[in-house]
Amino acid sequence: MTKATYDVLGVGNAIVDVISPVLEDFLGEHDIPKGGMTLIDQPQAEKLTGAFGDDVTQISGGSAANTIAGVASYGLKAAYIGKTADDEMGQSFREGMTAIGVHYDTTPLTGGPSTARCLIAVTPDGERSMSTFLGASPMFSEADLDADLIKDSAIVFLEGYLFDMPEAKAAFVRAAEIAAAAGRKVALTLSDGFCVDRHRDSFRHLVKNHVDILFANEGEILSLYEVDDFDAAAAEVRKECTLAALTRSEKGSSIVTRNEVIHVAAEPIDRLVDATGAGDLYAAGFLSGMAKGLPLDQCGKLGSIAAAEVISHFGARPETSLKDLAGGKGVSL
Repeated sequence: MTKATYDVLGVGNAIVDVISPVLEDFLGEHDIPKGGMTLIDQPQAEKLTGAFGDDVTQISGGSAANTIAGVASYGLKAAYIGKTADDEMGQSFREGMTAIGVHYDTTPLTGGPSTARCLIAVTPDGERSMSTFLGASPMFSEADLDADLIKDSAIVFLEGYLFDMPEAKAAFVRAAEIAAAAGRKVALTLSDGFCVDRHRDSFRHLVKNHVDILFANEGEILSLYEVDDFDAAAAEVRKECTLAALTRSEKGSSIVTRNEVIHVAAEPIDRLVDATGAGDLYAAGFLSGMAKGLPLDQCGKLGSIAAAEVISHFGARPETSLKDLAGGKGVSL
């Protein structure tokens, strides 16, 4: 098998995070539930984008894209596949990914909905209230898969959120098949408990037949196997998956293989600022370690380092070089 050009390739929803400071009254004026996440349509997204005005920060986002940003921060070669529209926000997403050294070349959508965006209103108390328009991101099909890129990536990382549309689901499975045929590893994140509830049977089939590395938090893995006890869920996953990395917030993570369970402590932090992206960045660290052939406990530690960094500030992307942070903690890549 030839050496891969890319260490990790992410496949997921391409979303632009649009972040704006607002006053408390703004939420009521625009019917935004404080501290929550609400799905909105295109007219609502355009109206809210206009209401935000010019005092905004735009960052390329989406769960798998955040993971890939973390992989790049660890100094690895990363690539991404995700659907945007042929519009200004789509160009912003592309520029944001390429600026951090990620290969991104998915053909944009024309004549359909605009690029997905998550409009994040930040009130003076630091609370983030999100309004999400999925736009072009789920308009993803097998035609958007770059088979050569998949074959040229050591690990292909699939985002569970992309499973909501039939065409995207088919592309998901096809990407896993291409990767497996090329001798590459397939990783999956379950993304969200509600996502698991909607697609439990499909996820179970995918995990059992197509996935080498599974990522889930405690709630997601309990939902997947419809049990109330974490140890019971871990016992179930080890029957169906070669390797699972299960995060448990301040309890750290458990790495489950056919033969053992490795517990990895959470990295200490001074203050929890924003938990957004913790799971995405844990996956980034773990996959980076896997791509470099590190022992599983060290992969988990890299995951914990990345998660601790991202929850220490607002935003779901690292603000400090993760490679440097890891080096300072005795883990070299």
